[in-house]
Amino acid sequence: MPRPPAIDQSARASSRAVSPTTSLPESFAEFDDTIVTGEAVALDLRTASFVLRGAGAMIDWLTYFGLYVLGILLLLPVLIDSLQLDDALVAAVAIALLVVAIVVAPITVELLTRGKSLGKLAVGARIVRDDGGAIGFRHAFIRALTGVLEIYLTFGGIAIAVSLLNSRSKRLGDLLAGTYSQYERVSRVVKPVYGVPVQLEQWALTADVARMPDRLSRRISQYLAQAGQLTPDTRVRVARDLAIEVSPFVSPLPAVDPELFLAGVAAVRRERDFTALQLEARGLERLAPVLTGLPNGFPER
Repeated sequence: MPRPPAIDQSARASSRAVSPTTSLPESFAEFDDTIVTGEAVALDLRTASFVLRGAGAMIDWLTYFGLYVLGILLLLPVLIDSLQLDDALVAAVAIALLVVAIVVAPITVELLTRGKSLGKLAVGARIVRDDGGAIGFRHAFIRALTGVLEIYLTFGGIAIAVSLLNSRSKRLGDLLAGTYSQYERVSRVVKPVYGVPVQLEQWALTADVARMPDRLSRRISQYLAQAGQLTPDTRVRVARDLAIEVSPFVSPLPAVDPELFLAGVAAVRRERDFTALQLEARGLERLAPVLTGLPNGFPER
């Protein structure tokens, strides 16, 4: 069977050398919201938008201010009647209730819920550290104390201005505490699984596709998933380079373009690996009674 022009020997000679460690373009693996932890692990996380943060902050403000109003209307009269408080003590108790409502309560709620509150729960957000970890007392304390100035005393003016000037919608308290609002309601992306291309169905029946290195398999999968985002020249070049690397593992080589060749190879390997796993699972099911049962006449204790 004739070899595809893009991966025959002449193409090998004219194409630039590609090492097994050659990676796809950096744009494949880089994302705007990628966070690198202290252990050098890249996390692809989404930050809550300014609108969502504003909605959550409004719900929290109404909740905590409502808690203060309830304390003034219900708890304060009881204390005045039972303890016979004078005007100075009444003012002190009112200030204490205010501190509890706008400082102590937010700190307690964020610590107990690991970064959530009623407003954040409503919009699907959570406060986390800049490295993606859970916040501690220090973070919650700084955020709550700064919130008195930027949210309550200025009616959110400072928080809005700082959030609009920050790419991750951080308010002043987040900048000081080293935190941000992470959006957790990300819909699960179900990647479509394609079978063997129509042009390669007959080839796939007899093709010998050996197991490839895991790194090469991942690069092929990554290319097929994101090929549409590449420029035409880059798409053709990367497909040709990958096809050259894959060709030693495939026999015979079909006479198709490199991208279609890669799609066929990936589909054949996926189907055969899946079949092998199914056969292995059925074999283990048949052996289960022998592996878990007791020998003949052995007493159960």
